[in-house]
Amino acid sequence: MIDLRNRLAAETLGTALLLAVVIGSGIMAERLAGGNVAVALLANTAATVGGLYILIEVFGPISGAHFNPVVSSVMVAQGELPGAALVPYIAAQLVGAVLGAWLAHAMFDMTMLQFSAKVRSGPGQWIAETVATAGLLLVILRAPNGRASAMVAAYIGAAYWFTASTSFANPAAAFGRMFSDSFAGIAPGSVPGFVLAQCAGAAIGLMLHRLLEPRHVRHGHPNIIESSGEHQVD
Repeated sequence: MIDLRNRLAAETLGTALLLAVVIGSGIMAERLAGGNVAVALLANTAATVGGLYILIEVFGPISGAHFNPVVSSVMVAQGELPGAALVPYIAAQLVGAVLGAWLAHAMFDMTMLQFSAKVRSGPGQWIAETVATAGLLLVILRAPNGRASAMVAAYIGAAYWFTASTSFANPAAAFGRMFSDSFAGIAPGSVPGFVLAQCAGAAIGLMLHRLLEPRHVRHGHPNIIESSGEHQVD
């Protein structure tokens, strides 16, 4: 069994690197796209897909590579993460998200401490976040052994484009991105609506997963990430 301290370190570092990828690629894309938002979003998407896949593969064997409070919460509901580990996991993810935003700013010579002014609000945005998060959890829970990393990365890449919110699907990501007044940012006042929608989406994703399970199969999904058919976290 992997020590909880190692798991928390992996969640902190993994979430930090994920936010650095999302925010850093957004900054680079905005600077190079010459005002073409579609090109900037395409570049941001490509970097996020590649980065997410690699981070899941690297940290999955250690912590499960949740990087996301609602994913950790669902894993507790599924009995695959001890309840006592949930608050430490979420704390690690939130700290990592802020560190990732600051790392991106440092790399691009930007002011470290800042807040986003990009308002993302309204029913369309909230519905989009609910759909994005429900789909993410359904993919995680239904992915065949050893294929979750590729499927999660591919789903997030698609959801960047088919959701009005560009698919945050992650309260830690929303929290970290409010500390960056950049292409990938979100205004602090918009975060509560996103988080509520993400929590609702996670509940829907879990409900759909359980509805799809054959009645004779007992609950017990190995974890968010599996590789070579082996469980990553006990």
